[in-house]
Amino acid sequence: MAICGPKLSLCGLILSVWGIIQLSLMGVFYYIGSVALFEDIPGLETEEEKLHSLDEFYKKAEEGYVQNAYNCWIAACLYIITLAFSGHQFWVNSRSSLRV
Repeated sequence: MAICGPKLSLCGLILSVWGIIQLSLMGVFYYIGSVALFEDIPGLETEEEKLHSLDEFYKKAEEGYVQNAYNCWIAACLYIITLAFSGHQFWVNSRSSLRV
């Protein structure tokens, strides 16, 4: 059963592949603690929660890096589901065009 047309399913395939690559790499870079991604770590920018020691700051930063890495990998898995759906739709559309 075709839900999407051939152009939309091809667009979904391309975007899914790109999303999987980008989010997987970002997850790896967050996991290794890339300094370039430091501004996106949650919990370090708030002023009301003062960090009292350097060890506490490092612990909070490490937790933020790992959480962001897991979030990126979860989003990449969701893109895998989108890739499977788009691939199925592309296959269904290509089969129906061969019959006609």
